[in-house]
Amino acid sequence: MQSLCILGATGSIGKSTLDVVRKNPDLYRVESLTANSNINELLLQIIEFKPTRVVVVNEKAADQLSVKLKAHTEIDAVDVLHGEQALCQVAQDMNVDMVMAAIVGAAGLLPTLAAVRAGKKVLLANKESLVMSGELFMNEVIRHNAILLPIDSEHNAIFQCMPFDVQKSAYQHHFADQGVSKILLTGSGGPFLNTPISDLSCVTPEQAVAHPNWSMGRKISVDSATMMNKGLEFIEAKWLFNASAEDIEVVIHPQSVIHSMVQYVDGSVIAQMGNPDMRTPIAHAMAFPQRIDSGVKPLNFFECKDFTFTEPDFARYPCLALAIEACNQGQGATTVLNAANEIAVEAFLNNQLGFTDIATVVKHSMTAIGSPRAESIDDVLAIDNAARVVANEWLNSNKRQGYMNV
Repeated sequence: MQSLCILGATGSIGKSTLDVVRKNPDLYRVESLTANSNINELLLQIIEFKPTRVVVVNEKAADQLSVKLKAHTEIDAVDVLHGEQALCQVAQDMNVDMVMAAIVGAAGLLPTLAAVRAGKKVLLANKESLVMSGELFMNEVIRHNAILLPIDSEHNAIFQCMPFDVQKSAYQHHFADQGVSKILLTGSGGPFLNTPISDLSCVTPEQAVAHPNWSMGRKISVDSATMMNKGLEFIEAKWLFNASAEDIEVVIHPQSVIHSMVQYVDGSVIAQMGNPDMRTPIAHAMAFPQRIDSGVKPLNFFECKDFTFTEPDFARYPCLALAIEACNQGQGATTVLNAANEIAVEAFLNNQLGFTDIATVVKHSMTAIGSPRAESIDDVLAIDNAARVVANEWLNSNKRQGYMNV
């Protein structure tokens, strides 16, 4: 029986993780859950999984949850905490064996690092932790002997396609020494793969979050539509697998059946395949190196009509090009990229920015700040904050000028 802390329990990854727990009650116990402000969903999770501690975003949300809990006398006492420090506290709790790091965005960095520094088995769904602080983060993983397992379907697929002897610590090996020649990172192309580029400026948030294959949160869905998500995954793959930008190739695969591939020097290409359901990589990482029931329907090859592959069009996906550029520039640039993108996507979802202007905001921020050195987590957080200031200044300035395409 392994005890589990879920950072971001009410999001899509958190709920999928709990579904895997639900199917394997003899293997996993939920010790703690965290959420931003979805109190009603968190309450239902507390009733079912009976965690010892829960964390919410602020004192107001904590008070609201405490009031609701008092009405459920059948629930044992639950500690209700709030704030960033409490997130770090539950992530490093000595009673926790495994931490699902599923908080979206930069907010997930510090609690995920807390789990790493406590030497936990960390299931990494928060790609921003590596995008923001890749080298620093990986050094902490090695220093504290933590186990880092990727949850993104693409990185989990690459992980499964790597030689078994190096899977658990691929980030400490040079994969060329293992006969690997290239990482092939697949992406669906999102909902606008075949939309005329001239029409993209008119895209609405509702259209952008309607992913053709995956069920994801709104922010990640927009990132998929711009292919910034693939850009962030490109950067994440560099750190997870000790690769360079030249070692990674993005391949558009609209069917999302092949989740990624690894090419070997002898000409072999090993692919990981399955139905597009995040419970598969979650269950794989939770049970690694064993296998458990994820609840996902097996892939029926007779229903797979097409396997198609194309190169990404950077005119259609400028955010992907910016991410690869940032990856080549260094840690400071990738931190700026991530922060500016978070600001821009939030503005787009709030109907304050046009879809194609997301890339404009990111490019402006990268040009304005460049790639400053990041030698500590404090440096990373300072760069992140500076990028948010620049991105917001651009938004406010262009809002006054009536420039933004909304």
